Amino acid sequence: MKRAALTLILLLVGILAVGAYLTLFTVHQTQQALVLEFGKPKRLVTKPGLNYKIPFIQNAIFFDKRLLDLDSAPQEVIAADQKRLVVDAFARWRIANPLLYYQSVNNEYTARTQLSNYLEAALRRVLGAASFEAVVRDDRNELMRKITSQMNENSKVLGITVVDVRIKRADLPEANSLAIFRRMQTERQREAAEIRAEGEEASRRIRANADRQVTVVKAEATGESERIRGTGDAEKNRVFAEAFGKDPDFFAFYRSMQAYEGALKSTDTRMLLSPDSQFFQYFNDAAGAASGPSSSRAKSDKGARVQPPAEDTSSVREAGTPEPASAAP
Repeated sequence: MKRAALTLILLLVGILAVGAYLTLFTVHQTQQALVLEFGKPKRLVTKPGLNYKIPFIQNAIFFDKRLLDLDSAPQEVIAADQKRLVVDAFARWRIANPLLYYQSVNNEYTARTQLSNYLEAALRRVLGAASFEAVVRDDRNELMRKITSQMNENSKVLGITVVDVRIKRADLPEANSLAIFRRMQTERQREAAEIRAEGEEASRRIRANADRQVTVVKAEATGESERIRGTGDAEKNRVFAEAFGKDPDFFAFYRSMQAYEGALKSTDTRMLLSPDSQFFQYFNDAAGAASGPSSSRAKSDKGARVQPPAEDTSSVREAGTPEPASAAP
């Protein structure tokens, strides 16, 4: 008796469990459910939680409430300026009306196929009316807004809302990219040659200006040195004149010593002179040399104005005789 009652209770619990399983269903936060009765939409459940349905008569279909991604394959588009572009874009969309979505496409695969067609058509229409610069640089955001708007016009009959469309990459085809790269390389090489030529011209101009300034400075320095040398020579001649006027004999002896030093200093110099030459007067008879012609002339011309001898000793070195002192009347 007790065993039969326990069996009955377990049977009732099993029936209730199966009934609850077939009757109750849970809607998660990321989902929304559509309850169908014999294939016909009965009600829409958008709030998360525990819900019910009639077993064997009704069933629930779940749809995602989150943003979904649509990544299209790269496609070639011709811009308004007849330039070809390879565009890789993607879209974000959501199911706005589950009932219309179920009635039109029924599943996500069909929805993605339809949206891919809409995206490709919108890209060709919008980008085909824009220039290459507008697509790549200037008006990309505005173009994306237009593409999104056109896709929403087409997808609203599917119960889908397109939230955003973005271009991941917009490049030229491979052949065009190589041609543009070569043209840009040629232009950069031409610009580099022009810059080098301008730099060389500036370098030559600066160098010529510097050389001119060096020449001017050298000329001014040479003139100044000649002026200073002339002043020194004049001062030297004045000192020589004063010294010669004070003691002509000593001056003649001093000049002879300078001539000896200049003529006998070099080891390569060879001279053929007579021992009686006046050049050796201070070697032969130093005492008589003191009373030589210059001394007698100095005594006879005492009181006369005396002129200094010439400075250049090159003639003395070549001829081997000192230049005699002379007194101007």
